[in-house]
Amino acid sequence: MARHTTRALIGTGALLTASALALTACGSGFSEPAESGSAAGGGSLNILIGSSGDAETAAVQSAVDAWSAESGIDATVQTANDLPQQLSQGFAAGSPPDLFYLAPEALAGYAANGSIAAYGDGLANKDDFYPSLVENFTLDGQFYCAPKDFSTLALIINSDMWAAAGLTDADIPTDWDELASVAQRLTADGHVGLAFGAEYQRVGAFMAQAGGGMVVDGQAVANSSENVEALTYLKEQLNAGSFAFAADVGAGWGGEAFGTGAAAMTIEGNWITGALTNDYPDVNYTVAELPEGPGGKGTLQFTNCWGIAADSPNQDSARDLVEYLTGTDQQLAFSEAFGPMPSIQSAADAWTQANPELEAFLAGAEYAQFPPNMAGAADVVKDFNAQLESLKTGDPQAMLDTAQSNLEAIVE
Repeated sequence: MARHTTRALIGTGALLTASALALTACGSGFSEPAESGSAAGGGSLNILIGSSGDAETAAVQSAVDAWSAESGIDATVQTANDLPQQLSQGFAAGSPPDLFYLAPEALAGYAANGSIAAYGDGLANKDDFYPSLVENFTLDGQFYCAPKDFSTLALIINSDMWAAAGLTDADIPTDWDELASVAQRLTADGHVGLAFGAEYQRVGAFMAQAGGGMVVDGQAVANSSENVEALTYLKEQLNAGSFAFAADVGAGWGGEAFGTGAAAMTIEGNWITGALTNDYPDVNYTVAELPEGPGGKGTLQFTNCWGIAADSPNQDSARDLVEYLTGTDQQLAFSEAFGPMPSIQSAADAWTQANPELEAFLAGAEYAQFPPNMAGAADVVKDFNAQLESLKTGDPQAMLDTAQSNLEAIVE
C-alpha cells in the first residue's frame, strides 16, 4: 500500500460538508428579469465567492485579474463571510453581485423567482462538463449555470494501521462484506475500523450503493427497500463496534477522526487531503473507491456553479468570464492551487497524471449521485441528519418513512 502525504488540496467541496452552503432563496424585488445575454455589458463585474481559505481566494483573484487584463473589463472579487446570507441580502436589496458561487440546493428557489439567468446552454464548452454535473444544475430542461468544480466521496485508509493489521493491497474492500471484515480487523484499542459523519452527505453513499437514493427520476424514494437495506447494514456495523459516527469517537467530522487516529478509515471527499496535510502531516494514507453494495457502485458528488444574476447589466461579460474560469487550463490551475477536481472532461487525463494517488475520487464521477436539489431539500436533509444520529438504536424504516413524507411535500 502506498505511503504518502499528499500536498495541500483544500477544495471548495469542503464548504459542502454537512449543511454548508444551504442557501435560502429570497424574493429579489426586481422588475421583469432580463433575458440571459440580453445586455452587452461592458461595465465592471462584481463577483461574490465563498472561499475555503487563502489559497482559493488568491487563485480566484489571480484568474479574474488575468481575464480583466485580457478583456479590458474591470472585475472585483469579494469573499463572503456568510455566502448564503450575503447572497440573499443582495437579491433582497436589488443589488446582487453579477457573478457568484451558487449551491445546487439554492438553484430551484432562485430560478423560481427569476433571480438568476439560465445561461448554461449558451456556453461554448457546455458539452465538456460531466453530464451528472449538468443535470445537477438543470431545471425544467434548462441548463442554468456552469459547474465550477466538484468533489466525490472515497474511502480513506490509514496505511500504517492497515499494515499493522496484516492487511495488503489485495484486501482493499470491493463490497460491503469485505468492508465489514476489514473494519473489524482494523478495530483495536483506541480506534475503530471506520468512522464518518452521521449525515446523509456520507450515509447517502451507502444508499446509492444499495441501488437507492433520496430522489430518483423525479420521484421521492427515500423509504425504498434499498435504502432500508443500506441503513440496516450500517446499524449492524455500528452495533458491532467496527463502524462509528465521528461524534461518537470525539471528532467533529470524519477527517478529524481519521487524522487523530480515532479511526483507521473514513469516508470523505477530496478536501480531506488538504486538511490532513495541514493538520495531520504525519498520517500516511491511501485513497480507494468506495466498495460496491447490492446495487453496484455508488458515491455522492458535491459541487457549486457560477450563478449570474438575471438583472445584471453585464451578463455577456459575466458569461465570458465563466468560460474563462471553467476552461481546461484554468481549472487545472485551480486544482493545483486549492484542490477541487475540474468539472470538465477534457481536463481528466491531465488531472489524473498530476494526482495519481487521488484517481479514486475522479473515478466516482462515472456513477455519483447528487443530493436532492429542489427547493426545500436542505430542510429535509437537515431533519434526516438529526434522525441519523440515533441510527445505532433507531428504526431505519421509521427514519426513512419520515424522510419520504418530507420529500413528498416538496417533490412535484
